[in-house]
Amino acid sequence: MKAKITIFGILLWAFTGCVQKTTTQTVVYKLSIKNIKDIKTVGVRGNNKPLSWQSDYPMTFDRQDSTYKATVTYITGYKFTEVKFVVNDEFELADQDNRKVNFSDKDTTIYTATFNVKNNY
Repeated sequence: MKAKITIFGILLWAFTGCVQKTTTQTVVYKLSIKNIKDIKTVGVRGNNKPLSWQSDYPMTFDRQDSTYKATVTYITGYKFTEVKFVVNDEFELADQDNRKVNFSDKDTTIYTATFNVKNNY
């Protein structure tokens, strides 16, 4: 009986020790758009819920700093996510890698970018 308890304890430790800890990560996306007229829709897409590659997570225009913004909260075990911005149903950075957004050690990450420009600032 003692051997069964020991084996069960070892198996329980082995299975629970492999689970990656999840945390809540909030990202405020700020997007500047230049040289595009007649903007109808602006969104962000990505590979971690609540984002997806199939539909836009809407961004709204902030008149105060002339950028489009979206606040996204992830529950994840990862230290980063990947995204692309979409304007009028057109993906940015065609045939280029996705943007990699590294999560801050703090509660909120601010990610500032310019549409179709790979380097964020």
